[in-house]
Amino acid sequence: MSSSVNVIPLRRPDLRAPLPEDLLDTIAAADDLRAAVVEVVTLLRRTPAVDGAEWWTPADDGLSLRLELSAGDMNGARTTISIGPPGTLVLAGEGGAGLEPTIARLRPALRRRWSEEQLAMHAARLARRNEALEDCAALVAHDVRSSLVYALRSDEPREGLARAIELVDSILEAVGLDDAGGGGASAADCVQQAVADLGEVRAEVVTTVTGDVPIPPAALRIVLRNLLANAVAAGAHRVHVSALGGGDRRALVVDDDGVGLGSTDGYATGAGLGVALCRRLLSRFGGLLELKPRADGGTRAVILVAGADE
Repeated sequence: MSSSVNVIPLRRPDLRAPLPEDLLDTIAAADDLRAAVVEVVTLLRRTPAVDGAEWWTPADDGLSLRLELSAGDMNGARTTISIGPPGTLVLAGEGGAGLEPTIARLRPALRRRWSEEQLAMHAARLARRNEALEDCAALVAHDVRSSLVYALRSDEPREGLARAIELVDSILEAVGLDDAGGGGASAADCVQQAVADLGEVRAEVVTTVTGDVPIPPAALRIVLRNLLANAVAAGAHRVHVSALGGGDRRALVVDDDGVGLGSTDGYATGAGLGVALCRRLLSRFGGLLELKPRADGGTRAVILVAGADE
């Protein structure tokens, strides 16, 4: 008794056929460009032609490429296919070259996603720049006014004018930083600079803080200057700057013995525009500013930042 076996050869999909409409819809509806490319790579790896795939994107220097995504076995023959501005796909497998027509049909959709993200990124950057310009104007008006008034009333106006110009320079430096710019700051140095900015301070300023905090020096200097100025305006005789916390959070604490929050003739007068601007400035670098009344009188200002090495 004999038997025969019918062998049905496996048919490779015709990759030149029109792509399913839902794939292009999926690319268009992806959360971002990366998710869209993941969809493309997933599709390609379902075919026998591809053993693995890599996605390379232009590096920041514009001269080299960096690996963004890798999937599958990349040991076979490689085919490099450009997808336009989003970068390059590298396909591993004997049939990678035959996929160029398929990727060519996907290229416009990927280019659109790249363009959308570029526009969104530039719009966000422009919005931050506009906000920085608004902050700059408000900070100049707030911080420099007292120095100019002092200069007009002083027998030596040049000293007050020079201090006002220095304040403007420090403000321009702070608001010109991007969200990640400027590096860390020595808290003790920033306190000394803030005191110097204020000229004659009618209060004893004591500093027991050491180490750096992950806020640019120019920004921290402005915040401390405003907090010290508010303390002096509240009639404080002593201001103590210290550090609390550890691990992933750290706090700079500015305690004063002035009239305290809620007073109609002291701290409340200086805690409006200046504190609001300081909060906005700190938020750009992941910091927070809180004001609390002290149990024994006066005000406690707390600058919360990410953890930093002592």
